[in-house]
Amino acid sequence: MVPVLARLADRFSQIQPSATLVITAKARALQAQGVDVCSFGAGEPDFDTPAHIRDAAKRALDQGKTRYGPVAGEPALRRAIAHKLHQDNGLTYNPDQILVTNGGKQAIYNLTQVLLNPGDEMIIPAPYWVSYPEMARLAGAVPVIVPAGAAEGYKLTPDLLRAALTPRSRLVALNSPNNPTGAVYSREELAALAEVIVAAGLWVISDEIYEKLIYDGSEHVSIAALGPEIFERTLVCSGFAKAYAMTGWRVGFVAGPKPIIDAAITLEGHSTSNVCTFAQYGALAALEGPQDEVEQMRQVFGQRRDAMLEHLRHMPGLYACQPQGAFYVFIDIRETGLDSQVFCERLLDEFKVAAVPGAAFGDDHHIRLSYATDLATIERGMNRLATFVQGLA
Repeated sequence: MVPVLARLADRFSQIQPSATLVITAKARALQAQGVDVCSFGAGEPDFDTPAHIRDAAKRALDQGKTRYGPVAGEPALRRAIAHKLHQDNGLTYNPDQILVTNGGKQAIYNLTQVLLNPGDEMIIPAPYWVSYPEMARLAGAVPVIVPAGAAEGYKLTPDLLRAALTPRSRLVALNSPNNPTGAVYSREELAALAEVIVAAGLWVISDEIYEKLIYDGSEHVSIAALGPEIFERTLVCSGFAKAYAMTGWRVGFVAGPKPIIDAAITLEGHSTSNVCTFAQYGALAALEGPQDEVEQMRQVFGQRRDAMLEHLRHMPGLYACQPQGAFYVFIDIRETGLDSQVFCERLLDEFKVAAVPGAAFGDDHHIRLSYATDLATIERGMNRLATFVQGLA
């Protein structure tokens, strides 16, 4: 029988698989074969979801909350998100300005679909989260990559933003705390960017999924809180995956101007419909319940970060800025003479350590390591990394 060859849509010719998912899958496949892999690829906490959140979802199941719900989300959860945004972030939204999504990823995807026309430009500071450029392309738009290196603290600056502007500029993506660098924008840095964004008439997606995971006294600030003009141009995206160890639950949200949220609700109604109903009741318990486990996890992540950085300080040829948030270290490898793809392939094949190539984030001179794993794995993996780097000298 002659195999049928599928003709894929043209728009998929430029779309690449998520590098983080590819690396994680390869590491897990090796582990399933009994190989001792130190995996630093995953972008998810290694903790269990707190018990009171799991219990709330179980109760929802027992109460029969298993049917279709409102596309925009359970009313109680939308109200709780509005309360959280007001209390934690100084933002005032009505519940009808909030859409519950299948993870923070769908929130951002929905926005690119409803805001971008073919040929529009989405400004993306690099290093960036791997899905931003692909989402722009799926909307028929052009991702405009703006490199922001160590000299800028891996952050977009007003001058860099102005230099990227064209008549087709429509949307800018900001991610603080940042994946993959752990950079956190200060209030002053965001205020300076807000001036440029408002003057240029841009929309801004503010990806704040790591807001609870900050260190060294850093402050999380939402750019939307810096005045009425930028508030009206900002779509705040977040979720429950990182702070509450709920990656598999797939509950996120977006808040913003009602016409845009209404359009995103319509899109979600024709794609996935509502987020899993009983999972939303777990998310509700996450917001309304005790927050002590979130703080405990943050402190443990901080200890792991410090342990990883201490090892890296003793590895000639590798350089890492101290991340202020999230749970990643972004490491400059250029002195090794290897590009990030070759570096990571050899590290996994020869020493069974999984890392993500910086090329996936728009910077081929770096690799990303996640410290969302236990200290024993960090110790073992860092020793292997040191041996690998010594062999390159």
